[in-house]
Amino acid sequence: MFHNIYPFAAIIGQDRLKRSLILNAVNPAIGGVLIRGEKGTAKSTAVRALAALLPEINIVRGCPFACDPDQPQEFCHQCRQHSNRVHVGVRRLSVVTMPLNATEDRVVGGIDFNQAVKTGRRVFQPGLLAKVHRGILYVDEVNLLDDHIVDIILDAAASGRNVVEREGISYTHPSQFILVGTMNPEEGEPRPQLLDRFGFCVEVAAEKDVGKRAALMQQREEYDSDPQGFVRRFQKENDQIAQEIMAARHFLNNVTFPNNLRTLVSEICTENHVAGHRADLVIEQGARGMAALMKHHEVTVDDIREVAWLALSHRKREPAPPPPPPPPPEHDHDHPDPPENQQDQEPAPEEHPPPEQPEPQDASQNAKTEETPPPETSEDQADPDRQAEDQNRRENAIEQIFEVGETFKVKKISSQRDRVFRRGSGRRSRTRVAQKQGRYVKSTSVAKTGDVALDATLRAAAPYQLQRASGNGLAVVLKPEDLRDKIREKRIGNFLLFLVDASGSMGARGRMTASKGAIMSLLLDAYQKRDRIAMVSFRNQEAVMNLPPTSSIEMAAHLLKEMPIGGRTPLSAGLAKTYEVMRNYLLRDPTARPIVIVITDGKSNVALGERKPLAEALDLAGRLCLDERVRFIVVDTESQGLVHFGLARKLAVAMQAEYFKIEDLKADTLVNIAKDNVK
Repeated sequence: MFHNIYPFAAIIGQDRLKRSLILNAVNPAIGGVLIRGEKGTAKSTAVRALAALLPEINIVRGCPFACDPDQPQEFCHQCRQHSNRVHVGVRRLSVVTMPLNATEDRVVGGIDFNQAVKTGRRVFQPGLLAKVHRGILYVDEVNLLDDHIVDIILDAAASGRNVVEREGISYTHPSQFILVGTMNPEEGEPRPQLLDRFGFCVEVAAEKDVGKRAALMQQREEYDSDPQGFVRRFQKENDQIAQEIMAARHFLNNVTFPNNLRTLVSEICTENHVAGHRADLVIEQGARGMAALMKHHEVTVDDIREVAWLALSHRKREPAPPPPPPPPPEHDHDHPDPPENQQDQEPAPEEHPPPEQPEPQDASQNAKTEETPPPETSEDQADPDRQAEDQNRRENAIEQIFEVGETFKVKKISSQRDRVFRRGSGRRSRTRVAQKQGRYVKSTSVAKTGDVALDATLRAAAPYQLQRASGNGLAVVLKPEDLRDKIREKRIGNFLLFLVDASGSMGARGRMTASKGAIMSLLLDAYQKRDRIAMVSFRNQEAVMNLPPTSSIEMAAHLLKEMPIGGRTPLSAGLAKTYEVMRNYLLRDPTARPIVIVITDGKSNVALGERKPLAEALDLAGRLCLDERVRFIVVDTESQGLVHFGLARKLAVAMQAEYFKIEDLKADTLVNIAKDNVK
């Protein structure tokens, strides 16, 4: 099985990755490791190489759960029944790869329907959690796996047992394994709760040293040309690592953890603002594993320091920002005498507000400049591109950062059902699901999910039972044409993408404050409903993704708060960036139904090519709406002054989007817009 696996000792660099895997092999109580990094950074190679150097294990021959014959108290139900005559076998440690499209019954196991039809008895069919017992479970792209599947895996990893309660079956079997997950951060972050369930997390990146990269190429070429010879070359180093792991496993029970060091662990976790106590427990188990490797009978401070970064990298949080200072006291003009406790203080002049509490004069000036431009020639007034360009030159080019507006509770958001089968989890939009989870609503004769509808199957077979009478004693005789599948429905999350105009004109009249408040409110609701939200802003010469697809409130709050406002308006760049984000999202999930909410006045004075900026933007908008899976909404932020261009309406027409004026841009209205259009 592992005859020609790339040797663990031959992996160049990635010391943190190798150390985290070794520690989990020594002490599986750590809880696994999540490997974050780009493609081609030896993630899967390191996992399979680790399995190849671990020794063979004793198993009960014929047991589907690979029970340990030396641990009869951990026997499964089948081995317990024959505990007096078990036969011992030997096998290599198994590496089970979790497929992205794995269903719940494939993971945890379920009823063996073929045996049920043939024999009339309920027979448990083991799943992947049975196959991986005493091995390594490798979950590639764990951030793309359905949340409920990840929850099942993590529960089994934490408890060491798989509990099955479904379809009339109640079954429990041991499932102890080393959990290794990999993910590419560019494809989206998993929920913080899922991140926290992994004991360690390590970041991997491509090797920067030119010499090491060259050596890596040479070694790979040697391995491809002669795999067996290459493996033999590193056999001695591999054997040494294997011996160190086995010695550390046996030594682990001799390691003690001093009470005074538990205080140190708690201080480290508190300083990094971690949530909960899992980080403390992981650091303790990781330090025990490190001490066992180092042959320390007692955990040391250095052991803790060596593993703390592995346990905290995905759990540490930024400290909560301090509360805003209280507003200055208001003076009662009818009673000019100050209170007694303020008589010795010199009152600040009322006509000059303090710099710490800026009033909205700056935004008003921007709005005034935008609303009352200097006289133009009739030819200039007829050219919206020229008008927008001239007006942008007059806007305040200094960057401003607006606070997030007041948040509020979002009303229930519902979406129209269709007949598309989707995967996923969440609590918002009801849809048909291609998995054995959710509410059973009807049956079908077309096999889609393998989720047999027993009631519909029996009804289909009932009219033919007299013709199928047999002597095998079965009450009901079924044939393949009788089988019916269940159609299930459940709620899943949605994806909302905000395209925000962050140019100087957005600072007028608190527009950006209201927009940030609405986005934050949607994010709070999305966190509860397990939606995903992203935000792209455009200003100056480019468009950037301020908020990647996420449900993390902490990251969203930080990014929204720090988003700068000011400069020119590259609308075309914003539309192009929107296309890129939506294309990547739909490639990953072709059945998704995203909504793009464009918040802009429609002006454009920076082009990507040689065309006029506005004409180019309208052309891009027309192309963007060709994908019928995406719904577009345009919210017009243009002030209703003496000069009104109506460019946002033109953008909405080109994009085949629903159009709303600036009066609808209040935070609660913006949420209602999203609510009414999640379909």
